Amino acid sequence: MDEGKPTKAKWWGRPRPQGTGADSGTGGGAPVPGEDDRDRDGDGDFELARPAGISGPAEGTASTASAFPVGLHKDADGGDAGDGDFELERPAPRRPEPLHAPDPYSTPPYGRPGPWAPAPPVQHPTAALTQAQGAHAPGSGAEAATPAHGTHLAGGVPAQSAPFDAVPQDVPPPAPAGQGLPHVPESAASAAPDPWQNYDPWAAPGPLQQNGVGVPTAAQRRKRTRKALVLGAVALALVSGGVGGAAGAYLERNGGLTDVELPQAAKEAPGRAPDSVAGIAAHALPSVVTLHVRGSEEEGTGTGFVLDGRGHILTNNHVIEPAGGSGEISVTFSGGETAKAEVVGHDSGYDLAVVKVSGVRGLAPMPLGNSDNVQVGDPVVAIGAPFDLANTVTSGIISAKERPITAGGEKGDGTDVSYVDALQTDAPINPGNSGGPLLDTRARVIGINSAIRSADSGSGLGSGQAGSIGLGFAIPVNQAKRVAEELINTGSATHPVIGVTLDMEYGGDGARVTAKAAGGGPAVSAGGPGAKAGIKAGDVITEVDGLRVHSGEELIVKTRAHRPGDRLRLTLRRGGVEKTVTLVLGSANGD
Repeated sequence: MDEGKPTKAKWWGRPRPQGTGADSGTGGGAPVPGEDDRDRDGDGDFELARPAGISGPAEGTASTASAFPVGLHKDADGGDAGDGDFELERPAPRRPEPLHAPDPYSTPPYGRPGPWAPAPPVQHPTAALTQAQGAHAPGSGAEAATPAHGTHLAGGVPAQSAPFDAVPQDVPPPAPAGQGLPHVPESAASAAPDPWQNYDPWAAPGPLQQNGVGVPTAAQRRKRTRKALVLGAVALALVSGGVGGAAGAYLERNGGLTDVELPQAAKEAPGRAPDSVAGIAAHALPSVVTLHVRGSEEEGTGTGFVLDGRGHILTNNHVIEPAGGSGEISVTFSGGETAKAEVVGHDSGYDLAVVKVSGVRGLAPMPLGNSDNVQVGDPVVAIGAPFDLANTVTSGIISAKERPITAGGEKGDGTDVSYVDALQTDAPINPGNSGGPLLDTRARVIGINSAIRSADSGSGLGSGQAGSIGLGFAIPVNQAKRVAEELINTGSATHPVIGVTLDMEYGGDGARVTAKAAGGGPAVSAGGPGAKAGIKAGDVITEVDGLRVHSGEELIVKTRAHRPGDRLRLTLRRGGVEKTVTLVLGSANGD
């Protein structure tokens, strides 16, 4: 640089700011010579590289503006002529025009967001721009042929900008003078990858970058398909085998497809209402026993029930009678346990007996009811062993009360005759039910089943094996309770008596006192209850406590329905005149 000459300020690769130096009047925004400009004359100024075919004036000679090609102007510094500096004409900056028609909806990227916006077409980079992105070594011939920032000079006229040409911004300044850029071999420059290759759908096929999961090959896909088919076949075989096995089991269990399967109710809870027949039976069966009696001449079967925890069991006298004095009695409980029993006491007049088992624990006594509370029509349940069928349960109602029943009499002397003021029931009672309980709806004993009316014999117990015709008779529990207590406590029972002898052959209505007793004694016992009440031989007793009696048996039944010491009011007829007397019952020992 020569001293005394004003120095031209250069802005490396950027437009000069307006108002700076002598160039401010030429307009701003034109591109400024870049790194291809060099200080060729050593005066400190850098000149624009001249394109081929354009020559300027020699250094130190004057020149006019017309001597230069279009686009190059003479130094306009004023007073600084002949310094050999030329400046590039700065064309007005221009925005690149879009490659599509104006968007009426102002769709991005050239306007505001709109309701829809088709994607702009793919724009191919020009070859000049691709070359500009390559590396150029300083001093090479490519420097003069390729202007900076994509601007090409052809004959001194600026070339048309490439479609992607834009106003350069923030371009770094070139390297200082004397420092060259690193040399890049042409082979390396030509081998540089094209950055547009991965984004241009119309580019030639080539290897693509793989950043995610690898794409399986055809062989891998075939292998996966075969594996999936094999697994599917195995799963299908397993499912088919399971379904087939289930179907086979169902058919084997329920028959073939053509077999008839009838609908059936589901299983229900075993419990029943306590007042139902099932509920009564479930509560009473543990207290009911079956007796097997074997004697020297005969054997029999009957029923009984547990009275207490000490092992006392109540039954009929005619049940244990075959055992005699040396027979054997076996007791079987509802659960199947058996035990030997011994006779505690018995009474043929009431047809009741008590036996006892020993060494048995967990006995369940049967609760006793009150026969005086029973009404005709009350439902009842009978439990026994008819024809040795243990634990048989039947049900019915009370069909009548205070039926005078006599049973026995096989001996002929009357000592084995039983007189019962019985409860009548239509609950089926058969041989083997004798001695079993007749229960109310609360599973309490109200009677002891003792006799039946058979169609062939007209008699009760022990007179054949006829079945039930709906006429069964039971000893009231109030009478059985008194007798059982006496048998347990004393071994025998007492009978209430009037102290008179009755004519059992009398055919008239009522019970007639005979003229003489057996053996020629008096018909009315001296000092007995009848004698004290004024009864005489030949009197006919027609009522007991206001109830009619029609025979001697009925009078005995009515009398034995009471306890010794009870007071009775008797109505009697003597010589056609009726008379009422009162007496207190006496006591006599039973057998």
